[in-house]
Amino acid sequence: MTASPLMSTADLAARLGDENLLIVDCRSELSDPERGARDYAEAHIPGAVFADLNRDLSDLSKPKLGRHPLPDAAAFSAVLGRWGWTPATRVVAYDDAGGALGAARLWWMLRLIGARNVAVLDGGWAAWKREGLPVDAKPAARPATTVSADFSASEIVYTDELRELQTRGDAFVLDARGAPRFRGEVEPIDPVAGHIPGARNRPFTENLAADGRFKSAADLRAELLAVIGPHAPDTVIHSCGSGVSACQNLLAFEIAGLAGSRVYAPSWSGWIADPTNPIEKDS
Repeated sequence: MTASPLMSTADLAARLGDENLLIVDCRSELSDPERGARDYAEAHIPGAVFADLNRDLSDLSKPKLGRHPLPDAAAFSAVLGRWGWTPATRVVAYDDAGGALGAARLWWMLRLIGARNVAVLDGGWAAWKREGLPVDAKPAARPATTVSADFSASEIVYTDELRELQTRGDAFVLDARGAPRFRGEVEPIDPVAGHIPGARNRPFTENLAADGRFKSAADLRAELLAVIGPHAPDTVIHSCGSGVSACQNLLAFEIAGLAGSRVYAPSWSGWIADPTNPIEKDS
């Protein structure tokens, strides 16, 4: 049975100290790449290891694949081995951005290697702190393991496939960026504003309730079905700025029981890396 893609703060608090539980702190800040590590060193959930978005969950040496290219499977395997992961390990990832700046990315990457016993902490760091749950400042020490995993290529969309799907009229791209960025009115990060032609917008923030937790599965399902209309969930391709927050939209689809959608890993920053790719702006 596939485990739930979310874990509550109460459930995680009850499991602290479980040797088969791997908690991963994925906090990050795009404008300050070292902030996540500093925040982790100051305080984190007891037993958590730290995942650096740029070094552990990306390979910034790959040109033209967006701002956060996926690392090779061998490199990701080495990271998992350093954390002491095994296929039987229960993983819970958290960040302080509703899952959108690291936690959902790790959840997705683990799914790419076939892991299903992985969840995102609902409400993340903010909910944990707000509820006065235990924190620690000591780095976690776990026995290393040997991991050799491969990514499921069929679950990742790259530009060539996206172009082919567009040519056939089979591409339904759902962009997780904020509406002004999607429309092309502002672009604070990438050198070109706009969106992939034909894409629709579903800002990842709309998946969250006022308290920072995910909306109910029923509410998400109703909202997401309204966005995709007649398109089947398994035809949806998630995009964002660099392939990170798109994973939070994918997570929302899974919570809603809408399985099978995929992520365009290079996302907008990878799309515009090729100047021959067309762009669209909303007037």
